[in-house]
Amino acid sequence: MQLDEQNLKRIKKSIFTLFFIFVSFTLLIYFVSTTVEEYRKIPSLTTAKLDLAVRGDILSNDNFKITTSRKIYTASIDTRALDLEKKELFIKLFSIYSDLDEQYIRDKINHSLKNPGYLIISRDITSRAAKNLQLLGRKLIRLKVFHAIKINNSLLVFGLNLFETGETRDYPYKDTLTPVIGYVKKGNDKNGKLRISGVKGLESNYNTQLNNIRNGILKGERDISSHIIFNRDSKIITRKDGDTLTLNIPLRLQKNIELMLDIYQQKLGADEIIVSVIETKTGNVLSLATSNRFNPSNIKEDEIKNLNVNAIEYQYEPGSVMKPISISLVLEKNRATLTELLPAYNVGSRNSNGEFPKGTIHIDRWGISDDHQFKTNYLTISDIVINSSNIGTLLLVNRLTGKELLEGYHLFGINKKTDIDLPYEKIGSLPTIGQVSSGEQLGKLNIFKSTIAYGQGMTTTFMQLLKAYNVFNNDGEIVTPSIVKKSIQNPSFKIISTKTANIMKGLLIKTVLEGTGKNTIYDGLEIGGKTGTANIAGRGGYQQKYMSSFFGFVNDKNSKYTVGVMVNNPIATGEHWYYYYASNSAVPVFKRIIDIMVKLNYLKPEVLAKPTEDINTSLGE
Repeated sequence: MQLDEQNLKRIKKSIFTLFFIFVSFTLLIYFVSTTVEEYRKIPSLTTAKLDLAVRGDILSNDNFKITTSRKIYTASIDTRALDLEKKELFIKLFSIYSDLDEQYIRDKINHSLKNPGYLIISRDITSRAAKNLQLLGRKLIRLKVFHAIKINNSLLVFGLNLFETGETRDYPYKDTLTPVIGYVKKGNDKNGKLRISGVKGLESNYNTQLNNIRNGILKGERDISSHIIFNRDSKIITRKDGDTLTLNIPLRLQKNIELMLDIYQQKLGADEIIVSVIETKTGNVLSLATSNRFNPSNIKEDEIKNLNVNAIEYQYEPGSVMKPISISLVLEKNRATLTELLPAYNVGSRNSNGEFPKGTIHIDRWGISDDHQFKTNYLTISDIVINSSNIGTLLLVNRLTGKELLEGYHLFGINKKTDIDLPYEKIGSLPTIGQVSSGEQLGKLNIFKSTIAYGQGMTTTFMQLLKAYNVFNNDGEIVTPSIVKKSIQNPSFKIISTKTANIMKGLLIKTVLEGTGKNTIYDGLEIGGKTGTANIAGRGGYQQKYMSSFFGFVNDKNSKYTVGVMVNNPIATGEHWYYYYASNSAVPVFKRIIDIMVKLNYLKPEVLAKPTEDINTSLGE
């Protein structure tokens, strides 16, 4: 009995001991596991590196970078850790490695030392400078430029720190090709990186393609120096920058034209001069230039008015440059012949030069006159185009119905977007079908139809007119102008017959040879075009301001180009009052464009025999 009690005690003691050991072991396992999972900060055995992609470049046709993006870095220090005795050493070395001004760095540090702490020295460090500064950072630690500071009961050394800020946009040629190229805005993405997006111009229109990016990623196991070890488990995603845009515009041609416009704007005292050159067959824009430009990297307050692309956004009454378009619609409908005679409404006595008074015709309560005096009372279509007769033009156009006229204008792209690759394009305005059709069943002359025939009582844009005039040099086919090079050429569409187009082309050549475009003549080149001088409409009616323009073409044996010039509000008073006439403003600019294109080998003059006789023969005269 006594033995059993002793055995029982031993058994209980053993069970208690085993239970204690089990509980102790369980607690040990629990505390070890929770310590590993929750409290111990074991360095990760893997690391990752982000390679930030940037927005795509825009290149000229001759392969110059018009705009490009680059990565930028932020450089920072903690001024609490800076050894003040070595402050000047730091400033000197940082300036050398970063190309930043010493005084700028000194001022930043001194300001921070008033309340020491985290300091960003610059957010715009280049990639090259960032690499140099990383090397400098290690040297600064060895030189003990920074000392340890106590944070949360721990001594830490904060040295020179560098990290990717994001990207910035550079414009190496400053104001060249503005406002066509546009400008951008900056903002942080979801990762806090500075990103670029287009606001106007090509930067806006092609924003999706330019920002078609993919950041690169390097991820894998790391060595003791935190460098990635590349093996089969490493993850590598190659960085892809945004798409590159290549323009049809060569920098050399564009720059030459811009410099010429700067000279003529000052000479003519114009608010703005706009010029464009396009390849007739393809619609490729070789130049779209203005005298009013800006530097997208540094837009000044007085340049804000230059941000719009007025070639497509400014709507104005075009004046006489509408006449060839209007008359070609009449010819296309076979409502007129080249040999018929139309009254000039200029009855009266001849002057000493044998000229009759200026013609005047009345439509309802409005009187419409011609600026030119004729030596005859009747005009041919050739006379009407060459001498820019308002009366002859409106008599012809009133042979069309209102519907035919508006539909014809729309075929030429008037009152429609040209679909050029730029945003915010305006379309202008035309009278309603009801307005231009009024009275036509009674055979009456319609005032709305009459005035838009010679470019008043309507608005259009520079680019619409350039696209329309291209038809006359392109066998009656219309093509969409294009600034950015495309893999597939823009299609062309027949809108008038080759016969009608060639008749009007011949009349425009005669206008240069015999009319207001004489000063564009260049031996060995085929040149045609039409001047336009129109009052600028404002509040309360027409102002003593003028829009002078010349639209036409210039061809050699192998190449054909369509060219437009618009001079907004040239001098109209004082000693040089005559500058407001297109023949004294837009025409000289057109001639200088030809000079530039010959100089740069876009045109090769070849002297032709008796051009006037050849043109008269083709017109049946």
